[in-house]
Amino acid sequence: MPLIIKKGIYQLVEEANKIVEEVSISEALSLYQEEGVQFVDLRDIRELKREGRIPGAYHCPRGMLEFWIDPQSPYAKNIFQQDLKFVLFCGGGLRSALAGKAAIEMGLSNVVHMHGGFSAWVTAEGSISTS
Repeated sequence: MPLIIKKGIYQLVEEANKIVEEVSISEALSLYQEEGVQFVDLRDIRELKREGRIPGAYHCPRGMLEFWIDPQSPYAKNIFQQDLKFVLFCGGGLRSALAGKAAIEMGLSNVVHMHGGFSAWVTAEGSISTS
């Protein structure tokens, strides 16, 4: 008998978008390199190698976000202890919605996620580094 899930990914993302602000690609482009704003790339390292990255974005694999945010975690990263506006993004905007919800629930208040993710950034001809 197949497993019946109670909520699918799209329902989870819809719920997350009620908690975390989703910024359009044009808003994200305006925020890029603004003082006090840190873009956070949640994609897997293989995606970065294959597709490139946004210069200056901090790479935090999605699976490590909560561990890197929590100052009590042995994996805590200083960047998440700073008073910054965090713009989370992934490949298409689904993982970043879920990650944004988790970050806000943990206590980061100035968190948004980028609609359409890295794919939308590329389409909008945002700055990309392939090295």
